[in-house]
Amino acid sequence: MNDWQRRSPLDWETYVNKMVKVAAIEKHEYEGWVLTVDPVSASVVLAAFLENEKVSISVVLGHAVQEVQILKEGDDEMKQRLSCIFAPEESKAYSPEELEKRKNNLKTWLETNHIPVTEQGESGRTLCVAGVLTIDPPYGPEECSSSNEIILSRVQGLIQGYLEKQE
Repeated sequence: MNDWQRRSPLDWETYVNKMVKVAAIEKHEYEGWVLTVDPVSASVVLAAFLENEKVSISVVLGHAVQEVQILKEGDDEMKQRLSCIFAPEESKAYSPEELEKRKNNLKTWLETNHIPVTEQGESGRTLCVAGVLTIDPPYGPEECSSSNEIILSRVQGLIQGYLEKQE
């Protein structure tokens, strides 16, 4: 077990979102932005940005890592770019204000259509329909959850129709 593998996950976390140079066995060197370090194998996942917005991902296996040198700290813009690498294309990030607005609009629409709805959870982020179905942020049909498939299907259809009218 090498020195890198003996470190703790808290030590490895200090490398995340930083540009590093990894010296590996057999004189191999890798440069890139650290996305994560696997806590079991100590493997380093690096991202390098190429031309035309393409990203190259490299994994340096933990047992091969000899030294990791920080070259540059990541700014907020870089942290945002790195966090979006594995996000699905259609996934849309909503600000807390937008989520609150979406929740309130959907709740009002459901109440207008005589569907009983309440807010639940520690911050009231989850909507509960008739006590048998929940809707989590960002409040679309995919975020509905219920053990009753008939109610689930109907409410998902209603929300889909509501969202299509909004666009």
